[in-house]
Amino acid sequence: MAVPKPHKPKTLTLTPLFTTLLKNPETLKTLTPNTLNQILKTHLSKHPHIFIPQLTHITSLLKPLQITCNESTPLLILKFLSKNSMPNEGVKIFQEMREVFGVAPGVRSFNTLLNGFVEKCDFEKGVLFFKSFRKMGVFPNLESFNILVKMLCKKGEFGRVEEVVEAMRGRGLFPNVVTYGTWINGLAKNGEMGRASEVFDEMCEKGVNPDVMCYNVLMDGWFRKGEVCKACEVWENLVVSREVYPDVGSYNVMISGLCKCGKFKESLEVWERMRRNEREMNMFIYTSVINVFCESGNVEGGMMVFNEMVGKKVCPDVAVYNVLLKCCFRGGMVNECFELWERMQKDDCRNVISFNIFLKGLFDYKKVDEAISLWQQWQQLRENSSVVDSTSYGILIHGLCQNGYVDKAFSVLNDAKDKNDKLDVYAYSSMINGFCNVGRLNDAVCMFDRMVLNGYNPNTNVCSTLIKGFIQARKLNDAIDFFDKMLSIGCSPTIVTYNTLIDGLCKAQRFDEAYRLVREMLENGLKPDMITNSLLMRGLCQDGKVDKAVKLWDQVIDTGSKPDVIMYNILLHGLCSVGNVEYAWELYKKMDEHKCVPNLITMNTLMEGFYKVRDCINASIIWGRILKSGFRPDIISYNIVLKGLCSCKKIPDAVHYLNDAIARKIVPTAGRHFVKLQLGLAFLFMHIWCSKGVYNDLLLTLRFMSRWNAKTKFKEDVLDRICVLVVPI
Repeated sequence: MAVPKPHKPKTLTLTPLFTTLLKNPETLKTLTPNTLNQILKTHLSKHPHIFIPQLTHITSLLKPLQITCNESTPLLILKFLSKNSMPNEGVKIFQEMREVFGVAPGVRSFNTLLNGFVEKCDFEKGVLFFKSFRKMGVFPNLESFNILVKMLCKKGEFGRVEEVVEAMRGRGLFPNVVTYGTWINGLAKNGEMGRASEVFDEMCEKGVNPDVMCYNVLMDGWFRKGEVCKACEVWENLVVSREVYPDVGSYNVMISGLCKCGKFKESLEVWERMRRNEREMNMFIYTSVINVFCESGNVEGGMMVFNEMVGKKVCPDVAVYNVLLKCCFRGGMVNECFELWERMQKDDCRNVISFNIFLKGLFDYKKVDEAISLWQQWQQLRENSSVVDSTSYGILIHGLCQNGYVDKAFSVLNDAKDKNDKLDVYAYSSMINGFCNVGRLNDAVCMFDRMVLNGYNPNTNVCSTLIKGFIQARKLNDAIDFFDKMLSIGCSPTIVTYNTLIDGLCKAQRFDEAYRLVREMLENGLKPDMITNSLLMRGLCQDGKVDKAVKLWDQVIDTGSKPDVIMYNILLHGLCSVGNVEYAWELYKKMDEHKCVPNLITMNTLMEGFYKVRDCINASIIWGRILKSGFRPDIISYNIVLKGLCSCKKIPDAVHYLNDAIARKIVPTAGRHFVKLQLGLAFLFMHIWCSKGVYNDLLLTLRFMSRWNAKTKFKEDVLDRICVLVVPI
């Protein structure tokens, strides 16, 4: 298997202007501070990828010149480095400010670098740097403390925020709207909305007028917790306030929050208010609101705003169309997507992003012929600027593979190579996955090698896909070998990779190796998730090691994890399979403690467990819970009941449930139990079991019971109904 080669970094050079200046250093002395600032600003904004790597070299050239600048010159560099999460590089500039720029760092430089540490979440260095202010003769100002508040909020240390706020007042620095706004935002993001509201009230009591962002943060926080009434209360306070007014962000928060909480009517009322209050509805506002409606699931609302936009002669751009197109597909409005696509052509508002959205939507709704036709039409536009990109190929190849057109996808990939079109890892990954899904593992491996040879480094998803392919082909050892080689090709296994291999090992009953992988995960800093534990528990239960599965369950609970319904169902099934229904029943009752809602599989599993131990009373209680919970019993539910009641020789009850199933247009397949217990009833319900499978089931049972006369009568009935048998009569 081919191994990818590391890429060599490109050599960078400075732009001609700065190169000329550095070749003639004396020229820099003649520049005014404003001119030098402008040159630095230009290079930092337009050529940062060239300027920053050679920053050390540049400062070494400037140092001998003994240029005298004001603080704003090095501050430009510090701000850029801090903004781009490079505070450590900023420290070097900070320490050499006197020597290189002839100016001592002031509080603005300190604040800029402090903010850099906070933005990078390097809190330990941030705290140390803040403590160094006094030692270097700089007194922190209000902005310094506001940055400190931001850092503490990011760390979630809200108790210390209160201490800092009090310390500010002790120094004669009074918290402003930035202080309180940062504090409120931190609390809201942490879900502490009650405390956030208290801080908001405290701000008002201290005479600090909240800005619109404070209101927006509170509304958004309450919506995230599903507290629609409290969010609307904040909105009403904002509306009646004389100091501040709702902005576009406020309306967006309200519309998005109401839509996500299912309050579509109320969201439209907010939109109507926005229309009345905004003096001019421009492209930005329309686009913003359409995006909010669509992204929050109210596609009809988005279409309504779009139609008004067109009616007001505000021409939608391609970005608006793309948002609508994506969301119409998401809302299942496929016909509207076709209409929108034609309209986009009419308005000359299609680009490659539009094409990719439309192509993906067609594949998502299994419209393969339409997708292929679209591709062919778009290919005819290659002479124009609207051509496909690597994403287009990835979507096409993935869509074809997902819908079973693997050979067609392979042909497209080869065509791309012939045309020298760019492909990406997603295209190769989709092709590898497609080959694996149809059992063509050798082709998948060849595609992996081809990807590497063409210069594409495989990512973890590609490796996980190939490992899954090896396992599906029952080549578990090959999967393990490939897994062991992942690090050598620059891919670190993720939780998905580990789970894929653990699943294969558990199914092969190689539990020691599966547990070794779990230990390896922990050593690599990856915490086993619900899927990991569920896979291990399923394997143990299937191997009859239910006691070990229970121990694993206890370990999961002890770590504070909350098991999901899948994990519950696995252990319940394992316990019931060995007849331990008492523990299964106790486990079921604890689901509410973990806020885990049982599903129909949970109920069916428990009901079958009770019937296995002939406990018809508790089994009937579970049936009652199925109906009370609003579940609709399926064919599995009825098969369990019929089999259980027949095993307990409760034929009248079984007949009652059978009639109930028929009334619900469900035909249970548990016919053999009637044959074993009451042949007359079996033939009475023969008209129900007209499917091939049930006839065969009944025939085998009769033959097993040596009921030859009944078998002959049964054969005649079968032939009269012209049913096909797969067992010899």
